Amino acid sequence: MASERPINAIVLAAGEGTRMRSTTPKVLHRICGKPMVGHVLDSLSELALEHVVVVVGHGAAEVSAAVHELPRHGGTLDTVVQPQQRGTGDAVNVALASPTFDDDDADDDVIVLAGDQPLLRAETLAALVRAHREHDAAATVLTAVLDDATGLGRIVRGRDGRVERIVEHADASDEERAITEINTSIYCFRRNLLAPALRRITPSNAQGEYYLTDAIEVLRAAGHRVVASVTDDPAEALGVNDRSQLAAAEGVLRDRINLAWMRAGVSMVDPSRTYIDATVRLSPDVRILPGVFLEGSTVVGTGSVLGPDSRVCNSSLGERVVVEHSIVHDSVLADDTAVGPFAHLRAGTQLAADARVGAFVETKQASIGTGTKVPHLAYIGDAEVGAQANIACGTITANYDGANKHRTVIGADVHTGCNSVLVAPVTIGDGATIASGAIVTHDVPVGALAKGVPARFTEGFDRPRKPARDANPSSDRAQSESAPAEEN
Repeated sequence: MASERPINAIVLAAGEGTRMRSTTPKVLHRICGKPMVGHVLDSLSELALEHVVVVVGHGAAEVSAAVHELPRHGGTLDTVVQPQQRGTGDAVNVALASPTFDDDDADDDVIVLAGDQPLLRAETLAALVRAHREHDAAATVLTAVLDDATGLGRIVRGRDGRVERIVEHADASDEERAITEINTSIYCFRRNLLAPALRRITPSNAQGEYYLTDAIEVLRAAGHRVVASVTDDPAEALGVNDRSQLAAAEGVLRDRINLAWMRAGVSMVDPSRTYIDATVRLSPDVRILPGVFLEGSTVVGTGSVLGPDSRVCNSSLGERVVVEHSIVHDSVLADDTAVGPFAHLRAGTQLAADARVGAFVETKQASIGTGTKVPHLAYIGDAEVGAQANIACGTITANYDGANKHRTVIGADVHTGCNSVLVAPVTIGDGATIASGAIVTHDVPVGALAKGVPARFTEGFDRPRKPARDANPSSDRAQSESAPAEEN
């Protein structure tokens, strides 16, 4: 039965894409954080594929490596090189001649699609396969109806309403160019009929290439059934050939991503100014303010508020995290942390619960402990800071000696004064106090005061502390509302 036939896919990704004006192969240009060809492979996710073959050519090694790094959706994934780009028909022939398809007589179906159509939906391909099998067709063409079909192949139907042939714009007559139904270059074929049909096509056209579209006319002339499946969304058929089309495709895909997240419980103040990669994962009740970019493998927990004008890349954010006017790269932020405004968390930053990194603070390869505050104007790099510490404005961990990076360890309950410098490698003991303007070049004992240039130590220093809070919850609330959020 048709519904029980195996199904495979061929993705055509050999073209150079000269109109992109780029050294990067066209199918590797990124849209919403993923190469174009990655979105195309994602569109196959609803099909129980046995094999996927990606035909590569220009930048073959680069494209092959990128394809094998992409997420898999079942079945084997192989690449095959088309040595000379002689048209889509030749590319499919190259794929069918690969070891993956070693039996020309196999009774299976094969989807053929282009690697530069990132807007194609999985449900559309699933509908194409259903139509193909319901009609027991030799070939089924995915088509779309456009108001302006300039430059695209037209669908010529016979009197019975079935597809008779496909004519490219350059080869079409004036009457044929008036047709508004276009070929999307996406097909489903019976493979044992496709291979012999390809052997009968010739490059007798304006481009001098072997057109896969000519196989449709060959199959029809041989008496086989060729049908069309019309997509409701013409945007899915759009290919990307230049930078303007790349931007247009990204806009469409970004709108889809934002709509899906809003339906999943994410709030966006201005979706038109919200940029979320396809690889990002959000929880319900996340709130996103205008000008936010969420990129790469970023994950954001429930109740977090991001923005305005912030960028988070390849980072994990817990619940109720606030990031305001800041940049976060390759970092891990635990629950109830706050960043910004105007902070820069570089790779390797880790914030424990309730930690705060404030205005104009930069961190790098830094671990910030539970409840610790770095309120403003500080650099914490290659450092470990314990719990409940307060790092005052102007504090710097001087981690670089001109040749090597060194680490600073700051204990729990440490307070640093304004404009202090901790010259790594150095360890500051728990409960120590660093006076304003101190330059610390040696380890500071637990509970000591370090002051001066270079700093000298006074052990057993009794640092001023806030009075203990009243056990009455209402008193606690009143004090928390009137007390400053952090100390210098």
